[in-house]
Amino acid sequence: MVLLLPLLIVFTVKRSVARTHSLRYFRLGVSEPGHGIPEFLSVGYVDSHPITTYDSVSRLKEPRAPWMAEHLAPDHWERYTQLLRGWQQTFKVELERLQRHYNHSGFHTYQRMIGCEMLEDGSTTGFLQYAYDGQDFIIFDKDTLSWTAVDNVAHITKRAWEANWHELQYQKNWLEEECIAWLKRFLEYGKDTLQRTEPPLVKVSRKETFPGITTLVCRAYGFYPPEISMIWMKNGEEMIQEMDYGGILPSGDGTYQTWVSVELDSESSDLYSCHVEHCDVQMVLQVPQGSEAILLVVKAVSGSIVLAMILAGVGFLAWRRRPQEKNEVIYLPAPDQ
Repeated sequence: MVLLLPLLIVFTVKRSVARTHSLRYFRLGVSEPGHGIPEFLSVGYVDSHPITTYDSVSRLKEPRAPWMAEHLAPDHWERYTQLLRGWQQTFKVELERLQRHYNHSGFHTYQRMIGCEMLEDGSTTGFLQYAYDGQDFIIFDKDTLSWTAVDNVAHITKRAWEANWHELQYQKNWLEEECIAWLKRFLEYGKDTLQRTEPPLVKVSRKETFPGITTLVCRAYGFYPPEISMIWMKNGEEMIQEMDYGGILPSGDGTYQTWVSVELDSESSDLYSCHVEHCDVQMVLQVPQGSEAILLVVKAVSGSIVLAMILAGVGFLAWRRRPQEKNEVIYLPAPDQ
């Protein structure tokens, strides 16, 4: 797995829609700073939201979310500023050492990712790994208190780090205890942002991409959190091998967007439907045989609320309010493509 500093975090479309929360810290050192790239940079994220930053130009750890500034006292930022100034020097020394071992010169990068994840069922995971030039270098296994090295140079680091048992135990405890405690604290601080739910606006379009070949695209917009499941089905069966997926990308307004597409014979008489799951909402957009109408069914899994909408042309749903406790059938004009 390639480790990169996620100034923009991109997710993949998941088959599971179980909600998770994560705390991650990314650190980046470069051998030749300049052109707007600092020598050292550290960014903290809760889920996909940046919460802290530090760089070698400002030499200050600062909040990136208003709720972080509101809840943490000035001495917190002062203490961690001093810690990151030490990490800045450590990264410089370690990057220079790696360049000597690899006999490299010029522009190179050294990265570190540490963090933890809390799953919906209450279970947790922790991770710590380093990368050199964007490729895995060494990865920590907290269960065995060991490091996995990817090459001979990384084995030099592995031997040195595994000789310090107390440091290995400290990293394990931080991942399993302290990281989770901080994550829970930050989730409470930013609960209005981090624990909200915004269901997706879903739209299906069709286009003849080649003579005799039609592409159906199912798009989801404006949803949060980013965990979502989207699949195409043909005659009630999943089309796993035939589907193309888009990444789950930020929309720029705190929500996410993604798509899934499938190609079919323009003369096909099969029945296609796009199935979307997001939190406690299920959606089915059905493309009936020989018709442009799309049946959209939205169901709250936690209750018995069912909202059915029959749309002429290409249909979509903007569900921003809690549905009433009854069934409704609404006719709307076809939206613009």
